[in-house]
Amino acid sequence: MSDQRHPGDQRHPGDERHPDDKRDPRNTSDQPVPSPPKRTSGRVAVRPDAERLLHPGRATTSDERLLQKQARPAFLDTDTWRALRILSEFVDGFEALAEIGPAVTVFGSARSIPGEPTYELARTVGRLLAEAGFAVITGGGPGAMEGANRGCQEGGGLSIGCNIELPHEQMLNPYLDLSIDFRYFFARKTMFVKYADAFVILPGGLGTLDELFEALTLIQTGKIRHFPVVLMGTEYWRGLVDWMRTTQVPAGTIAAADLELFRLTDDPAEAVAVIRAFSDAPGGEADRRSAAEEAELGR
Repeated sequence: MSDQRHPGDQRHPGDERHPDDKRDPRNTSDQPVPSPPKRTSGRVAVRPDAERLLHPGRATTSDERLLQKQARPAFLDTDTWRALRILSEFVDGFEALAEIGPAVTVFGSARSIPGEPTYELARTVGRLLAEAGFAVITGGGPGAMEGANRGCQEGGGLSIGCNIELPHEQMLNPYLDLSIDFRYFFARKTMFVKYADAFVILPGGLGTLDELFEALTLIQTGKIRHFPVVLMGTEYWRGLVDWMRTTQVPAGTIAAADLELFRLTDDPAEAVAVIRAFSDAPGGEADRRSAAEEAELGR
């Protein structure tokens, strides 16, 4: 049979191949030309030269994607990323405060200014706590927090601020030896409770009330040990305490014994004495530290 070809067919004799034959027709040898390597991802394999056809403009390697600059990566708005940021706040807080020793957290209004009674009360309390051997922890901001940190430094103590990022930015006060910034209130409040041997609550607003009742709730429910909670400013707190006694107790929403979870005083020296008595008592801070040291030596 003659070799019949279409006039436009430029193939030459010997070019007829099976469709599965991968050899390059320009290759005069009988060895098949290897296919280019493919990038695999699970069950999917893609030739490198086809990657940019499938995803034009997208980075192709892990390093390239990592280093690629984006306006705002979508992962920043995911709950997974938020969980990692929350974890990092706990890690940083635990690491920074793990070795501070005995400490007292002081709460109070951010709105008081030097010379006002609440500011000066906080300053005196901070100084007396430092002289008694306690570090002072506050929210790190202005007002009563600044007063307590200032007094602590004047008394030679370690002054600590756990600041919070707010829409109306809260600035750190200038009387801090150690400061930590937090995005999340619950991570910050964990530091207040975990590293404190007592709370001193000065006159304050909603944030102060939140911190007061969270501490009382944790003690009432047995989530933390019963450490001293001292309310300072009897005139300021009397209405709230009377309402708890005359309204909540008769209604059965709290027990009369719950009113014993805190102490009310105007005297900074009395507040520090209450805290020292707890710290020196069996099961108090001194006793717990001694037991921990004995356990360490016995290893």
